[in-house]
Amino acid sequence: MSPTTLPAGLEHGHVTFLGAGPGDPGLLTLRAVEALANADVLVGEHEVLDVVRTHARAGVAELNTDTDPSTGAYPGAGTPQLTVVDGESTTAGVPALRDAAHLVMEAARGGKRVVRAVSGDPGLDAYAAGEMLACAAEGVPFEVVPGVATAVGVPAYAGVPLRDAQGADVRFVDARTASDRCWTEVGASDGTVVVSTTLDSVAAAAGELVAAGRKPDTPMTVTVAGTTTRQRTWTATLGSIAQTLKQAKVLPSPEGGRAVIAVVGERSAAAQRDQLSWFENKPLFGWKVLVPRTKEQAASLSDQLRSYGAVPHEVPTIAVEPPRTPQQMERAVKGLVTGRYEWIAFTSVNAVRAVREKFEEYGLDARAFAGIKVAAVGEQTAKALVDFGVKPDLVPSGEQSAAGLLEDWPPYDPVFDPIDRVFLPRADIATETLVAGLIELGWEVDDVTAYRTVRASPPPAETREAIKGGGFDAVLFTSSSTVRNLVGIAGKPHNVTVIACIGPATAKTAEEHGLRVDVMAPEPSVHKLAEALADFGLKRRAAALAAGDPVTRPSERRPGARRRRSTT
Repeated sequence: MSPTTLPAGLEHGHVTFLGAGPGDPGLLTLRAVEALANADVLVGEHEVLDVVRTHARAGVAELNTDTDPSTGAYPGAGTPQLTVVDGESTTAGVPALRDAAHLVMEAARGGKRVVRAVSGDPGLDAYAAGEMLACAAEGVPFEVVPGVATAVGVPAYAGVPLRDAQGADVRFVDARTASDRCWTEVGASDGTVVVSTTLDSVAAAAGELVAAGRKPDTPMTVTVAGTTTRQRTWTATLGSIAQTLKQAKVLPSPEGGRAVIAVVGERSAAAQRDQLSWFENKPLFGWKVLVPRTKEQAASLSDQLRSYGAVPHEVPTIAVEPPRTPQQMERAVKGLVTGRYEWIAFTSVNAVRAVREKFEEYGLDARAFAGIKVAAVGEQTAKALVDFGVKPDLVPSGEQSAAGLLEDWPPYDPVFDPIDRVFLPRADIATETLVAGLIELGWEVDDVTAYRTVRASPPPAETREAIKGGGFDAVLFTSSSTVRNLVGIAGKPHNVTVIACIGPATAKTAEEHGLRVDVMAPEPSVHKLAEALADFGLKRRAAALAAGDPVTRPSERRPGARRRRSTT
């Protein structure tokens, strides 16, 4: 059944009320991902749509909730309003504001599968219950997909367990709607209190608890932007939280209306947060890391950086284009099928992609490699082949380079090798090292230009300004060409930016461009490079803590002079 085809009897469509969790996309449930993949229409606040959009199918319509920027409230009274962002729902370019429940059911009446995504869990959303009742009243079928509640997920990411071995009571309070009676009840309790409030209302909430009977020295933690890489947590007491936020220069602030989760209680483990703060203690937490590779090339590297708490920003420095004359490539691919080659050697993911695209053009698949030995340089190249359905016969056991491949490549033996020819699809600017080495080993080589590499277009002005102005905490250089091309299209990284290079040749090029290399991979692998940067961040954090200094990101430093070229 296709995503837009509904079973008989569901002519009114279907609505899924879905909990998107507190902000980390990794907290979406498997059922949520399934529902999003089948959705025709997404409805939710801007930040919620950012969390769920990745799992939606192409072409899904989005209805984006909007609030009055001056008050933070929804326009109108009672229920939230939505800004329709798909082109068919605007008049003269001005989005129409509509009642949320009306919009949800209007889409469902049209036979659409609607996902109404809310922050946290639908059962704790102020409006979801009313929208469910509206669906029930009109006979629109719906379901509920629970999510991680913000009041539970944020303390977990802040390293603040809500219960201890003694099983203390846990009370949840929304300070924006709490009555005097509610404050009195939680004030009289000695259990843990989880307060949902805003940054500029934290001190007032603390005052309510003290007035209701809690001691001013009761531990308190306050977390903003919980479960995201913008998360920050402050530890204080009910009596000192206002001063703590002031000293941290958090308040007063134009962002005082941001939602926060505060945890109050003797048993809330606030005093142990230094040991339990696993998320904010990640080695690259909050670091904005520039990855000068295409989104396809950087996918696994970016995932690895995220696991260290970093925020990867992919900026392609090269663009890949077909060869100017395709005839040579076409003859080589036909030669694969007719048995012209004993070996084919791939030195890059782009080479695999170029051959695969030519195969698909001719209606071929991985079976055309039958009887041909396949070599690959680099783990990502090998992975691209496996994804194509081809397991490499030879991957360098040592250095992942042309030289490393030659060290393991067998010499041509006329007794055991019926064919003496190697197909080498490569870039137009590749070196001759591999070709010369194979010829020396007795092989004939068809050295074929499979693709051309050209300098990519400059990134947006905002990115260029961040590169030159110190907006990035680190940049990963994976080759000498990435150094030259990034400087060429975007300018030299600021002196505060940590420079990490994949090997000595790349480091030498960086130094020639006036950059000091802070990190170098122990072996030429992008994943080892990311590990080395994480280790650098971990040692930097440990040094700051040992010196009694606050832990900051490199971009938060403001030295007076630009970094000088290394002389070592």
